[in-house]
Amino acid sequence: MYKVWLLRVRRKLRFWLTVLYEWWLDRQLVADGRPSHVGIILDGNRRYARRLGIADTNEIYDLGAEKLTEVLKWCDDLSIRFVTIWVLSTDNLRNRPPGEVSSLLAVFEKKLKGIVTSQVIQERKIRIKAVGRLELLPASTLDAIREAEAATSKFDAFRLNIAVAYGGREEISDAVKSMLKEAVGRGMSLNDLLAHITPDEIARHLYSVDLPEPDLIIRTSGELRLSGFLLWQSAYSEFYFADVFWPEFRRIDFLRAIRSYQLRGRRFGG
Repeated sequence: MYKVWLLRVRRKLRFWLTVLYEWWLDRQLVADGRPSHVGIILDGNRRYARRLGIADTNEIYDLGAEKLTEVLKWCDDLSIRFVTIWVLSTDNLRNRPPGEVSSLLAVFEKKLKGIVTSQVIQERKIRIKAVGRLELLPASTLDAIREAEAATSKFDAFRLNIAVAYGGREEISDAVKSMLKEAVGRGMSLNDLLAHITPDEIARHLYSVDLPEPDLIIRTSGELRLSGFLLWQSAYSEFYFADVFWPEFRRIDFLRAIRSYQLRGRRFGG
């Protein structure tokens, strides 16, 4: 009986210490120094599932999808108006077992269909846009994407950019191809074309040309690499690597990332 009572006391103490620490982190943040665009690599779903002994891949990705809703609320509460998440890479699409990819896309489709009518999306006016080599996706996934984009197209308070079938190198090569195709269509000579190839011109053809470059990129799961996420746009981004798997990413972890960002002296070009 004493051990049960002690366990309950410890749990309550841990809960209130967490609440207190979260409040303290909130107080540390400066209102005018928050990032406007945050990129998030949602990593660690499978490893988290293995740790818990979860074998059902649908259940694995359901946990990750639920976490996204929480994170969107946190971002909106801090007036972060642009969020780009990486759901599926082109490498994943090519190299992971077909059954696993199908499960991930099924959860993605379900989440998109549900999120359009969700209270979070409607109340916070979140516009959804997908970027990547979308032509590689199955028809059902494309339909879910187009429906979500159409249903939220008039919202302008918050932008959720979803990178799916996405690779940073592919984005850059697609941008160059688009730029060259446009130049050829305008009848440019070779010399004019060479002069036309500039960083600004390439950037004009990126998937997310209408978004500001990300101020902060967060990756969960403890991996210390970008793996090709927003390669072009992240030249001057700050990075934060959280040592927790995506489904267990807490508001405390998110606030730590924002605090870390605010404590850095950002430099552009040096």
